[in-house]
Amino acid sequence: MLERGALRYTPAGLPVIDFRFEHRSEQAEAGVMRRVECEMACVALGANAHLLADSKPGDGMRISGFLAARSLKSRSPVLHVTTIEFLEGNPNGFQT
Repeated sequence: MLERGALRYTPAGLPVIDFRFEHRSEQAEAGVMRRVECEMACVALGANAHLLADSKPGDGMRISGFLAARSLKSRSPVLHVTTIEFLEGNPNGFQT
């Protein structure tokens, strides 16, 4: 995780937190290994929001979820996190 917003609540009382995640890995493409790096805007709700509220930037984690548009007016993608796995012993906070 690169940065994390404050824990907040929806009008319905559901906890939500916004954060940015950085991914670094090597992937095979057309038979050649390629270094891949990107940043992604993410959001977590419910129990996952509480888990992230207790974490800090630099903590290593593996996340999964689904992509959705940020809003009706902004069609840029946001990863809605449904699964979080914290990684132990990863000194730089990146999943490789």
